[in-house]
Amino acid sequence: MDFNVKKIACGAGLFFTRAVQFTEEKLGQAEKTELDAHFENLMSRADCTKNWTEKIYRQTEVLLQPNPSARIEEFLYEKLDRKAPSRITNAELLGQYMQDAAKEFGPGTPYGSTLIEVGECERRLGAAEREFLQTSAISFLTPLRNFLEGDWRTISVSLKHRTNPLQYDFQETRPRNYVLSASASAAEHELRVAQTEFDRQAEVTRLLLEGISSTHVNHLRCLHEFVEAQAAYYKRCHFHMQELQKELGRLPNAFALNSNPSVATAGSASEGISSPVETDTLKIEEVQAPATGTRKAKVLYDYDAADSSELSLLADELITVYTVPGMDSDWLIGERGNQKGKVPVTYLELLS
Repeated sequence: MDFNVKKIACGAGLFFTRAVQFTEEKLGQAEKTELDAHFENLMSRADCTKNWTEKIYRQTEVLLQPNPSARIEEFLYEKLDRKAPSRITNAELLGQYMQDAAKEFGPGTPYGSTLIEVGECERRLGAAEREFLQTSAISFLTPLRNFLEGDWRTISVSLKHRTNPLQYDFQETRPRNYVLSASASAAEHELRVAQTEFDRQAEVTRLLLEGISSTHVNHLRCLHEFVEAQAAYYKRCHFHMQELQKELGRLPNAFALNSNPSVATAGSASEGISSPVETDTLKIEEVQAPATGTRKAKVLYDYDAADSSELSLLADELITVYTVPGMDSDWLIGERGNQKGKVPVTYLELLS
């Protein structure tokens, strides 16, 4: 009886050894197939996509919301599945402070009226910024986050399931199938089942990895939308600043009068003497370019003339400019061919 038990145990050990050798041969062959080389390339590309997508996502978050405390607060609201409260932008807050200050200083004073105009512009800039943040979050940040938290997580799980399932199944089933039954054919059957499952999982993983190409196409479209949103935002900011400069050019400028007392003195001492240049109504047809003192200037922004005394401008064009006695220091006379008129200094880059 003891002899039979030992014989069975020895036979089981022999079959077990053969099964282990069969498993190792199968695993060794699988590692050398072209399929694995293809998988390596797909995995490398997917991992590269994940790493760079994560970096771009994080830095875009910093660009859109530089305040780390605010980012953490928004993250907590998102995890709690609650809507974050509407946050006022820094520009909107600055605009509010300026307009509140104008009420204290007096909205009819030069400083107060200017604060009102600048404050309103800042509030518009802040509103444009808030719209840009919302658009960018929806069209760019959300798709990147969906990939990192959705597609990539699925790929990671699939990759884990694919690692050495033959060896894992063999170890788990060894006591039941190899020691108790002592059957090499049973071992081969278990291995074939495991190989089938391995191949199935490999195909699923391959399809997921090849889907990275579609991810690139989707992220490319989102990148274009992000650029469009950014361009629209800066365009609106530029428009608001242009409008502000026009408004400031029409407001009384007490600073210019205080910094040029000789102008005011000359005006009061010359009562009854008409000048070819009048501060309120400039007679452009009577203005003549001086023999010396004219300069070239590059136009920084488009400018629409408010009346016939002003000259409309186009960004990047070159014009000739000069000043005349008694003229507000915020303005110059500009000439373009036969056209002539007042132009705001803030819209120009004076060239030597």
